[in-house]
Amino acid sequence: MPTARKPPQPKPQQLLVEGKNDRHVIWALCQQYQLPQTFSVEVPQEDGTEGIEALLNGLPERLKAENLRTLGIVVDADRNLSARWQSLKDKLSSIGYRDIPQSPPPEGWVCTPSDPYLPRVGVWLMPDNQLSGMLEDFVAYLIPPGDTLRPKAEAILQELEQARLNRYTLIHHPKALIHTWLAWQKTPAMPMGQAITAQVLSCDCPIALIFIEWLKHLFELIAPSPG
Repeated sequence: MPTARKPPQPKPQQLLVEGKNDRHVIWALCQQYQLPQTFSVEVPQEDGTEGIEALLNGLPERLKAENLRTLGIVVDADRNLSARWQSLKDKLSSIGYRDIPQSPPPEGWVCTPSDPYLPRVGVWLMPDNQLSGMLEDFVAYLIPPGDTLRPKAEAILQELEQARLNRYTLIHHPKALIHTWLAWQKTPAMPMGQAITAQVLSCDCPIALIFIEWLKHLFELIAPSPG
């Protein structure tokens, strides 16, 4: 009778994200910056569902994993950056983390706790730790400066919204913007991560550089700059 396979051990260094789009965008940026693949990018699920609740609810158990050394957390600030930060702060405080700042640092937060039983942890709130928003706001920063299609995409969305013809909710305006812009490229409707790899989106803008520096700091990486 064949022996049952043991479940795979979690990676000692992990980055948690809310969904697969986040994972593909981060993978593409890491590839462009030639970051060593020393960490996995995980999308937590709860009852088969992804998202912020699944990520937050699974944090205590994940942080207790025996071989976990470093855990990064990338989530959308959504409508209220302060509330999202507070929810993360409360969750981490309940687990034992101390000296968490009142608001997220613009360069992202990294903590090496004095408690040897707690792993190193870091948090990045999309888009830039300072503004409410989401992954798609971050990706919109990667549209090359001076691009002539972005203002046209903005104008069309504004016209639809003013006439109440939009079928998306206004909180999803950033999603509508980036996907409208991507639909007008040489390869229409390219996924965001693929657009970074194809250099349709620029990865050398300030926000991408700050995010990559946060990853390097968190996972203690040494990597060359993109060529």
